[in-house]
Amino acid sequence: MTEKTSRTSGDVTGAPVVLSNVPGSFAWGVLAKRHPALIQQVRDAFPYGRLQHEALDALLDEITNGVIEPLAPVDHDRERWADWGQEHFGRSWYDAPFLWAESYFYRRLLGAVGYFGTGPWQGVDPFAPFKQAELRGEAVGEELRALDALASAPADERAAALLHASLWGNRADLGFRVLAGEPAVGDTAASALVADDSAVLWQLLPAGATSTVAVVADNAGRELIPDLILIDHLLEQRHAEQVLLHVKPHPYYVSDAMTTDIVDCLRRLTEAPGEASRIGGRLWKAMAAGSLEVRTHPFFCAPLPYEEMPEDLRDEFESATLTILKGDLNYRRLVGDQLWDATAPFADLTAYFPGAVVALRTLKSDVIVGLEQGVLDALERSGTAWRTSGTHALIQVRR
Repeated sequence: MTEKTSRTSGDVTGAPVVLSNVPGSFAWGVLAKRHPALIQQVRDAFPYGRLQHEALDALLDEITNGVIEPLAPVDHDRERWADWGQEHFGRSWYDAPFLWAESYFYRRLLGAVGYFGTGPWQGVDPFAPFKQAELRGEAVGEELRALDALASAPADERAAALLHASLWGNRADLGFRVLAGEPAVGDTAASALVADDSAVLWQLLPAGATSTVAVVADNAGRELIPDLILIDHLLEQRHAEQVLLHVKPHPYYVSDAMTTDIVDCLRRLTEAPGEASRIGGRLWKAMAAGSLEVRTHPFFCAPLPYEEMPEDLRDEFESATLTILKGDLNYRRLVGDQLWDATAPFADLTAYFPGAVVALRTLKSDVIVGLEQGVLDALERSGTAWRTSGTHALIQVRR
């Protein structure tokens, strides 16, 4: 079942909100399988004490057999979540909007391990071991070494490769190798793009203009590193005079990027050999000079669409020449986590956004808009889970 929303944008009428109560659906699988598994993974990743284990047990029982419970009276954000969740408490987790249920699960998980408390586990990222293992992995080293082959390529070709690397995230090697003598890999990446407005993106950022670019990060590790490398290219080639990199204020979902993750990635770059080290050094200096500035906002961990962003954040995006939103969750929040017709115009659904906006997204959920009918028909005929498998991606721009 789905809930209807009254939201309208341009000439696009409201579409059903994504719920998780259809067995076998992607959203159902996240709540029924992914979240219980994650509780166990977090439990195993740290030597938590008895209180944390009991709280994790209680959370697992609630999401499996119970109904949604509010935060405790002592929680610092109880009133905020009471406002956001007043319609959902006391109901099955599966009957709440998928975006809300996912967000609230992660808030409850952080509470269970004591992240917001006053004890010894305060501020300890429960997902840090997963992020650090990925960052130290050989795959990252291989991708960074591939940068050496790009260093001497023409700027426009290098830009295309780095944009694709940022787009694909944990398949970043596809982008890095586009120009490293492996055209077949590049062709594979290109054919998997269901929408490609990259030419418009570069038109909005001509070299030499005094542009300010806002980048809203998604994941840490193998996705954040190519984001940082793309940012370096924007600054070095003068596509941007300043880049404002927005991250989460605290852990959110499994691998979302925070300031600590930026620092870890910059250290990984500077400690690498060759071109990667030079890029890391430039970014380190750019932060000191203010041409790269890290920012955050509580809204980035809210279960709300960007259409409901607060005025101070709206003002930040409005003052930017272009805002780049990375990843699947940002896309769901940008267009609304709703079952839109896949051919609904991207420009109409993002008309509210204060300024030009770009979505760079690998497809990992059901929501999608802005497809040409022929492209949609071909994807549907493929018989694959193209919306959710991470095998397809898009670059969509609204001027």
